[in-house]
Order: sequence, then C-alpha cells, then structure tokens
Amino acid sequence: MVVTFPHMGKMYIPVKALFDDLGVKVVIPPPISKKTLETGTRLSPEMACLPLKINMGNYLESIARGADTIVLSGSCGPCRFGYYGVVQKEILRDLGYDIDVVIIDTPQLGIRAFMEKIRKITGNQPWFKVLKAFSNASDIVALVDELLDASLMKRPREMVPGETDRVMQQFESDFAEAVGSSEIKALIGKYMEKIRSIREKAGVSPLRIGLVGEIYTLIEPFVNLNVERKLGRLGVEVHRGITINEWVKQHLSLDFSYKRKQKRILKKAEPYLNLCVGGHAWQTVASTVNYSDEGLDGVIQVMPFGCMPEIVAESILPSIASDRSFPIMTLTVDELTGEAGYMTRLEAFVDLLSQKKGILA
Repeated sequence: MVVTFPHMGKMYIPVKALFDDLGVKVVIPPPISKKTLETGTRLSPEMACLPLKINMGNYLESIARGADTIVLSGSCGPCRFGYYGVVQKEILRDLGYDIDVVIIDTPQLGIRAFMEKIRKITGNQPWFKVLKAFSNASDIVALVDELLDASLMKRPREMVPGETDRVMQQFESDFAEAVGSSEIKALIGKYMEKIRSIREKAGVSPLRIGLVGEIYTLIEPFVNLNVERKLGRLGVEVHRGITINEWVKQHLSLDFSYKRKQKRILKKAEPYLNLCVGGHAWQTVASTVNYSDEGLDGVIQVMPFGCMPEIVAESILPSIASDRSFPIMTLTVDELTGEAGYMTRLEAFVDLLSQKKGILA
C-alpha cells in the first residue's frame, strides 16, 4: 500500500509524520500548480466546486508517483464535500485506474466504522502504536498552526520586507529531509525560533483583518491566491477563522474546553443564523460577529464559486456589516479567477480600512 491524500495547505506535514511513524509508505502530493488545476478541471464535472477539481489533479500527480490508495475525510449534511470520495473514485475508475479510496468519517458518525478504516490503513500495527502516532500527529498539527500564526503576526511588522517568507520557504525545503514525528517536531521548533527572531519595525500598529469562509479555500494558498501573504505585505495582521488544528479539536479530540468555547462563538450568530446549513457557513457568520466584538478592522470571506453553504453565509454578512458598521468583503474563487483583479480588490479594501481607522483615530 502506498498512500496519498488531497493537498490542503500545511496538512501534509502532520499526515506525513503520522504515516512515517506507522511505517506506511506515503506519496505527498506535490504543491498545487496551474497544471494541477488544469488536469483536475478537465476531468471533473463542470459545475463541481473548485476543491473537487484540484483534488482530482492531486490524485493524478500522486498516482504518477506510485500511489495506489487515496485517503480523505468524509462529511455529511448539505455540502457536496460528502460526495467527493464517491465521485472521484468513479472518475478514476472511468480513467482506468484501479485505486482504493478510503473515506474516513469522523468518529461522531460511527466509532466502529472509523476504527475499521484506521485498521485498513495501518494494517496489523498494534493499537498502542497507532494511538501514539495519532497523538504525535495531533501535536504537530498544533505546532504547525502556531508557526503559521507567528508568521502572520510577523509579516506586517518585519523590518526587512520578505524575510518572513524566506524563512518559511526554507522551512519547506528542510522539511523534505525530515522523517518521523520527532524530527518534524524539532524542525518546527527550530523555525519557530527563526520566525520569532526576525527584527520588527518600531511603533507599527497594523490593520487587523479576519479571514472566514470555506475551510479548503481558507487553508490552501494556491486556491486563495496567497491571500494571507498578500495582506501581510500590505501591512495587515491576518486572523484565521478556521485552522486545521481547530478542525482536529472539534472532530477528533476530547478537548471539551475548546468545544465549549466554540459553542459560545457559534451562539453569537443566533440573531442571523442559529443552525448548521452545511460546510462552515455557521462558523463564517459566527466568526464574523466574533471578530467585530474583538475589535478587528474588517473581515474577508473567501469561498469557492457555487459553494451552497457559503452562499447562504454571504447573503447574511451584509446585515452584520450594516448592523455593526463593520466592513466585510467576499472573494469568490474558481479556475477562472484572475490574480490582477483579485489583488486590486484587496488593495482597495485595505485602503478603505486604513482611511476608516485614520478617521476614527
């Protein structure tokens, strides 16, 4: 068995650590490129949402590198993500690929089925080793998000423009040589110190913008056209509404204090939306209200074209903006999104917030 999985931001780091510790051969999908998108778009249904198309490109690139098993998470409810595994498996079969697709639903949807899928991937590994590997991977998820958050805080304050990006690029390069959770943890710790040691400009008070929206478009830089980096270079401190670590805590951990905190945030959406309508629409609305309460300067919603849950959230956000005099912008992405127009909208939004902050000052 040679396992691969969809590429989504830095998720490949803990996933590689997990499979390394379990002795399972893994093919990390190469970074998403224009070719990845073109391949996936050509093979996918025209009206499929962007993540599905890119996933298809990921799989074809990984299969070419020897992968024979695809592992991805499952879903339920009114979101097309729940169909991904089935649709993608049929597309691959039609293309002549005999690939095993293992869809792992969260334990809440059935602990026995969850354990059976884990056993299918890990083989005859003893359960104590499996649990240890998952625990180490969970720790790495948290460490990776801490590293990313540190870079988001540092980028608008760095004395030498581009230094944060250079450190993160070197981290990516060095990661290719790391094997196992111990080496990966040590590498993350090393680069956390490098990020923290980057010199900052004095007296900087950057704008603070929250990013909300569908999880894949928020976490995968290729899909959101590196919105975090672009905003950082415009002098913005970025706050992420959804992270991989939060998803893991919500669906795979027993961190009840975190779950209670999330319930308090979701409760803030009640005047506008008080139930799950699929995907992360409820979180989008709740996080927007929460960011307003926390005094951020604005919010940007990032969503794939045609995403039904996020369209619901998008229709609600203007009411929040009006009720709270809180600037909100929506960016919709698909395979035809142009970077020039995207950047122009970001710059205009940041200029608007800068003027508003200056007037209020």
